[in-house]
Amino acid sequence: MADEGGVGFWLPGFYGSLAAAPQQPGWSFAEITYHTSVSAGGDVAAAREITIGRFNPTVGLNLSGNVNANATLALGIANYTFATPVLGGQASVGMMAVYGRNDVNLNATLTSVLGPLALIRSDSFSSTATGFGDLVPAATLRWNQGVNNFMVYATADLPVGLYDSTHLANLGIGHWAVDGGVGYTYLNPQTGHEFSATTGLTYNFINPATQYQNGVDWHLDWGASQFVSKQVFIGAVGYIYQQISADSGSGDRVGSFLSRVIGVGPQVGFIFPVGNMHGYLNFKAYKEFDNENRPAGWNAWATFSISLGEQAPPPAAAPLLHK
Repeated sequence: MADEGGVGFWLPGFYGSLAAAPQQPGWSFAEITYHTSVSAGGDVAAAREITIGRFNPTVGLNLSGNVNANATLALGIANYTFATPVLGGQASVGMMAVYGRNDVNLNATLTSVLGPLALIRSDSFSSTATGFGDLVPAATLRWNQGVNNFMVYATADLPVGLYDSTHLANLGIGHWAVDGGVGYTYLNPQTGHEFSATTGLTYNFINPATQYQNGVDWHLDWGASQFVSKQVFIGAVGYIYQQISADSGSGDRVGSFLSRVIGVGPQVGFIFPVGNMHGYLNFKAYKEFDNENRPAGWNAWATFSISLGEQAPPPAAAPLLHK
């Protein structure tokens, strides 16, 4: 019922452990395989039907049914970290491209009441989208003070991906968005303790195809880990996603709602040499709960990144991209 059928710009869990740790100067590349499986009840199913133009609510609406979605995405990130300090910190710029497949199934029975008449509509259909998603540029600035690391970031959504406002399944979101925030990482090489938290706000521009504008979203990603050796760590990850202002626009025909979801799960990471370069591999997964007005389920991430720089990285902070 919120975030235009439960689809927002921010991908919860994008940041995690070592998010604000120093990066290796020069070029680095990351490949993230992301899979998510979510479902929701009649309220979200009806909202999806309304937003894609299959049902127009009138005076009263009774909802039953469900919607299920499974998506597998490949997120490719190219990042360049400058060796020359900027404002006393380490600056990076990058671009993320998305390719993947999204499958959505919807079953719903909608009863609309208009005066003495009750109109019943039953739907059961599927939608699949395969192709490229939106482009996502990003810039970060990091500072290191011993075991304390600080970060500010800015990113945006360039709506060039596969999107059709009449389709259930899409790979783009159909509108511009900007997001910015701050991050912190505590990293103690002596004890192997690590904790990171990154929080930010998303402002969504109106979707010109539907005249629907998502509200402002707040998100918090966190990760906590323990290095069991110089190259291996284990720990936990989590996120909180909360919409703080309601959706709007003439195309918002479902009402004023806020969305929320929380996720938590395990992680394991490996830092290792690749010739004269530095590699990083991370696996993490989240189980979602306490969702409201949006789908919930589980998601899993497999991240591999490589830094082309040959200089020695800071202790336990090898070349990392948005973990």
